[in-house]
Amino acid sequence: MKYGFVKVAAATPRVYVSDCYKNKEEILKKIKEAYEKGGQLIVLPELCLTGYTCSDLFNQRILIREAFKSLEELAKETKNIEAVIIVGLPLSYMGKLYNVAAVLCKGQCLGFVPKSYLPNYNEFYEARHYHSGLKVNGEISFNGYSVPFSPKLIFKHDIIEEFTFGVEICEDLWVPNPPSIDHVMAGANIICNLSASNEIVGKNAYRQDLVVGQSGRLVCGYIYANAGFGESTTDVVFPGQNYIAENGSLLSKGKQFSNETILSEIDVFRLEDYRRKMTTYKENKDLEYKYITFNLGLKEPEITRFYPKAPFVPQDLDLRNKRSEEILTIQSLGLAKRLSHI
Repeated sequence: MKYGFVKVAAATPRVYVSDCYKNKEEILKKIKEAYEKGGQLIVLPELCLTGYTCSDLFNQRILIREAFKSLEELAKETKNIEAVIIVGLPLSYMGKLYNVAAVLCKGQCLGFVPKSYLPNYNEFYEARHYHSGLKVNGEISFNGYSVPFSPKLIFKHDIIEEFTFGVEICEDLWVPNPPSIDHVMAGANIICNLSASNEIVGKNAYRQDLVVGQSGRLVCGYIYANAGFGESTTDVVFPGQNYIAENGSLLSKGKQFSNETILSEIDVFRLEDYRRKMTTYKENKDLEYKYITFNLGLKEPEITRFYPKAPFVPQDLDLRNKRSEEILTIQSLGLAKRLSHI
């Protein structure tokens, strides 16, 4: 990995509601597509192994069992892929059902991260089926070994210490105190969000601002993978629009109502350097997080993100005029203060 660039991807597969086998096959297609384009951190949507809109089918143990079985198969079928893959599914633990993200790497499951905040308003009724994972701290048996199950997991590359990430799920981003705040305070440079955010008029622009703004506020990379075509439309429609942002800038954006795979490069060295300069950015290693190391042979990514030749001069004429007027006003007010003092 040269200069700290990590090639990341957000992918939206077609969903067949409650058909775990078909969903696993669609997910595998998207993983291979992203990997062939260089992606080594691949994020897929919330509950994509079953579909988000299974409703009371989530109460059927056969669906929960088949989802877990499909995840085990997916892990085996991606053992030769040099990438970290994050996929959503329902998971039963200690007699309760959780909405979780499974983190896979080269055939192994590194951890399960449960959703902390469950929306139960307007068109959402997640509390009907799921429990909050905010205080869960346990282990799950997976393919014969134990895997950590907790919202407080940080995943860290075994050689490139700046390549660290945490996971939150959909509504977690929309609450007053998102889990991603603690994730970055505990050392995560990238946040991965598995989402099933429906579309209503005006929500698209706000959702983008939320993702980009959170990446700037937390000085992190942010990968947002949303549910799309294939989910039930009885109550809601999903846009399948994905985002990749870094420190307040939108690096890549998928088309609305299109199950796309988007990729870009997140500069983890730059994020670490910027945080180091900020005297108000204080990492907190006492947040009781578990740090999980993964081994990944990192490729040299092709740089596709745009870097302007004149970074301080906007290319857009209207924006350039506004910027020029702002500069002139700042200088004028400074001079006016000096003259009034004289």
